[in-house]
Amino acid sequence: MTGRPSVGVPTRAVDVRWTGDGLVFEAHGGQRPPILVDGNSQQSLSPVELLLASAAACAGADVVLILAKQRADLRSLTISMTGTRRDTEPRRFVAIHFQFTAAGVGVDLAKLRRAVTLSLDKYCSVVATLAPDTAVTCDCVVA
Repeated sequence: MTGRPSVGVPTRAVDVRWTGDGLVFEAHGGQRPPILVDGNSQQSLSPVELLLASAAACAGADVVLILAKQRADLRSLTISMTGTRRDTEPRRFVAIHFQFTAAGVGVDLAKLRRAVTLSLDKYCSVVATLAPDTAVTCDCVVA
């Protein structure tokens, strides 16, 4: 693998720098503040925890936008996740479970389920990037 994708292809770029402290890295994306990623889960999220967080935030953004289009007045949204990894290398996720808990005026279980299904099946690019045999499941709760 060499270089970056050719011009015209939609891309995202980050730079990751080892801090010199254990397995701690700083990830930079443009002019935004850096985030820490810790391979030992001591100072911040580990890379695999960050993948779960990325999937949750990606799907959550979709759900917020879809519920707004459904004219629901979302007041809160929490996404809890668990991931099951293989015992052998590479220890990738074989199953991921989301739990979406939402509250707001006009937010009902049918609307929430519809928004979550659209996100996980169609729109969430992080979930779509996972291995095709990764089992993705979810629960929805209206608080």
